Amino acid sequence: MSNYSITNIGSMDTWRAHYGGFVPETTRTGRRVIDHELGGDVIGMTATAYEAGEEAGYWHSHSEIDEVYIFLEGEGQMGLDDELIDVHPGTVVHVGIGVMRTWRCVPNSPTQLRWLCIRAGVTPLPAIPDDAMPIRDIPMPWA
Repeated sequence: MSNYSITNIGSMDTWRAHYGGFVPETTRTGRRVIDHELGGDVIGMTATAYEAGEEAGYWHSHSEIDEVYIFLEGEGQMGLDDELIDVHPGTVVHVGIGVMRTWRCVPNSPTQLRWLCIRAGVTPLPAIPDDAMPIRDIPMPWA
């Protein structure tokens, strides 16, 4: 058996129809916990879509997980401890352990606020960030 898994989360236009979450209190329409489908155990990822004016409705922080939010569409805001930042397509936010966070899609957003959140434990990545060794003498599968 190979050590990979595949899922299809569909186009961003379909994300809103998914109902998911980690626990009943935070399960909602527009959230998909992709790592539950893939079976990996060191990286997690969610795909989320909020309608204009929708908000998380709660704050949270992590004691063992860093998160990276990659905003793809829409206009929103994130609360990070005592700061409020604007987010829009292309905004990437790293949030470390212990930082309180919340988010919303602003009421006048022209589209849904859509983002990916990648989660990983705080164990440092290898000192050499690319542990791959290029192998150039194997033919490409599409050749």
